[in-house]
Amino acid sequence: MSTFTKEQVLQALSNVEEPDLKKDLVTLNMIQNVHIDGNNISFSVILTTPACPLKAMIENACRNAIMYFVSKEAVVHIDMTSKVTTQKNTGVPGVKNIIAVASGKGGVGKSTVAVNLALALARTGAKVGLIDADIYGPSIPIMFGLEGTRPMAREVDGKTRIEPIEKYGIKLLSIGFFTDPNQPVPWRGPMVSTAVKQLFNDADWGELDYLVVDLPPGTGDIHITVTQTFPVTGAVIVTTPQNVALADAKKGIGMFMMNAINVPILGVVENMSYFTPAELPDNKYYIFGQGGGSKLADSIKAPFLGEIPLVKSISESGDAGMPVVLQEGSIMAGAFIEMAKKVAQQVAICNANAINAAIVVNN
Repeated sequence: MSTFTKEQVLQALSNVEEPDLKKDLVTLNMIQNVHIDGNNISFSVILTTPACPLKAMIENACRNAIMYFVSKEAVVHIDMTSKVTTQKNTGVPGVKNIIAVASGKGGVGKSTVAVNLALALARTGAKVGLIDADIYGPSIPIMFGLEGTRPMAREVDGKTRIEPIEKYGIKLLSIGFFTDPNQPVPWRGPMVSTAVKQLFNDADWGELDYLVVDLPPGTGDIHITVTQTFPVTGAVIVTTPQNVALADAKKGIGMFMMNAINVPILGVVENMSYFTPAELPDNKYYIFGQGGGSKLADSIKAPFLGEIPLVKSISESGDAGMPVVLQEGSIMAGAFIEMAKKVAQQVAICNANAINAAIVVNN
């Protein structure tokens, strides 16, 4: 006969707080499948993302709570699983969250960050899609080694749907799949907006936890089309440490914060932060200045998502069609995965805040 009860277990776990959401796991309905067999206690913890950076800490806190509030004799089995949250209908069937990756100016490595962010999220166990919305300079076909590739189309519920191309575990669409890479794209505003909407609306994306959107540099028609047509969960801002890049990044942030757009800033990524020679891996040379990205994040009270060093292998791997995050065990892959975990963490916080705000309004 068991000497423990389910009520005891839940009471104990109600002392464990989710650090980001500031409520206990039981209140948040994150504890499920409680089973007791003698001294064996098993249950599942449903995290808000498979990329949760606090996973180990939460598991340890649950184990300690059972030992302290129930019994030191308990044998605890915890299944740490996840269910990615969403706050509202994204306008794209099956897609839970849309993440925009933006920069105020070109040349800061925004597409590199978007690509490696999407792949890093997928490597943590999430279902991920990536849209290359940079109509005038699509780079996704090159970075995935898919030049000349054309997506297929099929009938879904009587409508023709584009099938995103799948590679490295994520789904991809780029305007570059439909245009001649050797020819410019001289499109005006309405044509650009229509083309971008088709990447979202006319594709069969299936079930996705995150749809990452690589926006073009600046603050133009495409940004307005995406943010006003689809409820974007949040934006990741990419900059370099230089003052000119930071000044342009501030303009990009200002656009997302406009009342008519109102997209939360998930955080700031500083790319090309420092140079580390291969023969001196412990040395850091801050060629373009130091600390600009973190200061920018502090000034807008947004998280600083990390520094990405200036390393030759990043550009080489992108040119070779195999992004650097795929290099298991490398320092660069680790940097992008840590960045992705922080982005997923901020998405969960944004979703929780939006849901709580809606509850307050409805009451």
